Amino acid sequence: MVQLNALTQEVLSAILKTIDEGIHVVNTEGKTIFYNEVAARHDGMDVKEVQGKHVFNAFPSLTENSSTLLRVIKTGKPIYNQTQVYVNMHGKQIDTINTTLPIFLDKEIIGAVEIAKDYSRMKQLAESLLDLQKNVNKTNKKKTLKNVKYTLHDLKSVNPAFISMKDEAGRLAKSDSPILVYGESGTGKELLVQGIHHASYRGDGPFIAQNCAAIPETLLESILFGTAKGSYTGAVERKGLFELADGGTLFLDELHTMPIELQAKLLRVLEDGMVRRVGSSQNISVDVRVIAAMNVHPNTALQNHKLRSDLYYRLNVFTFSLLPLRERKEDIQLLTNYFILFFNKKLNKAIKGIERELESFFMNHPWSGNVRELKHTIEYMMNVCDEEVLQMKDLPIMMKQQAVMNEKVEKNLSLRQNVEELEKHLIDKALDLSEGNINQAAKLLEIPRQTLQYKIKKLRE
Repeated sequence: MVQLNALTQEVLSAILKTIDEGIHVVNTEGKTIFYNEVAARHDGMDVKEVQGKHVFNAFPSLTENSSTLLRVIKTGKPIYNQTQVYVNMHGKQIDTINTTLPIFLDKEIIGAVEIAKDYSRMKQLAESLLDLQKNVNKTNKKKTLKNVKYTLHDLKSVNPAFISMKDEAGRLAKSDSPILVYGESGTGKELLVQGIHHASYRGDGPFIAQNCAAIPETLLESILFGTAKGSYTGAVERKGLFELADGGTLFLDELHTMPIELQAKLLRVLEDGMVRRVGSSQNISVDVRVIAAMNVHPNTALQNHKLRSDLYYRLNVFTFSLLPLRERKEDIQLLTNYFILFFNKKLNKAIKGIERELESFFMNHPWSGNVRELKHTIEYMMNVCDEEVLQMKDLPIMMKQQAVMNEKVEKNLSLRQNVEELEKHLIDKALDLSEGNINQAAKLLEIPRQTLQYKIKKLRE
């Protein structure tokens, strides 16, 4: 039987002490050979109470079947993101989410390592979030707008296509059918969704927004659907966001980050309007309009298996695509003036506008962060400006550097060099939009896959 020698243990210990996660390593006999401070805090123990001890001595409630470490040693197979409930030697109940991996040396298993996250704190966070949302709804019960800040009027634009989209949103707001909104980050997806809710017959009902990427996968189901008493240790009867949004609108942002299995449950709710709390066998009827949003193109999400096709077709009754700011340049000046007026009031300033050079820079800037980036840029400049108009010198440092680079490019008329730079930019953009998918990027660039691979290889040389 191969065992960890002293040198191996010393190197392993030095590496693992740098990781800000709960780490527990045992040998094939189940004896702890490494246990860090983070794990000790999770488990309510001192390191010395676990180090060098068998897992059963430190955690007497565990068995060979319930211990993920011992199971991995026995099977040699990893276990990912599994919840585990156990009692430590002091009688305290611990809830964690563990990823447990076998350790091999020369094809022979020599132990197992467990990476643990404190599930108890995450559950408390999730439950606090639900309680807070519940209290907000009670507080706002008599308010007409609930927790909605924006209306469709707040979507500022002179772009004909954008105005047409906004008008259509106003008309379709009266429907109860689900909606899918696509747009890059910063284009105003939630502002549009809030505007639709406000213009709908549900405007007096609750509006609840949840970013699917902001909650751990293991908690998202209970956040959405609620929990039944006893569904897990310490669980109580608790409403989920669907029940809290009853009679109103539930906005699910970054839908493509929701686990595929959970998307199937969401589809069932959309089909029959019934939710079932985690751990319950009882169905609860809810009257909720679901509006989902994504910052990646739906076709990309489908191709990368981030979005179920049946859920997509169910949500795709009404679809809105928000144009990025670079594709509605006529709105740059409009929004600039709007934000200057806004921050004049907020910051007690009297800025009258922007200089011509800055206006030209704004019109040619790519605004990858869209309207949000423009707003934050104006906010920064308004804080530092001491003149009557915003000037180039007031730009954030990164934009100043970009302006210098633009000036160099204007002076450099080398066709070959500028074409190479443009080609590199377009390839990087296509790879970014396709999340690294070569086939999809090639389609966006309208070139053969092999050509794109050759160009990528050439750029990296």
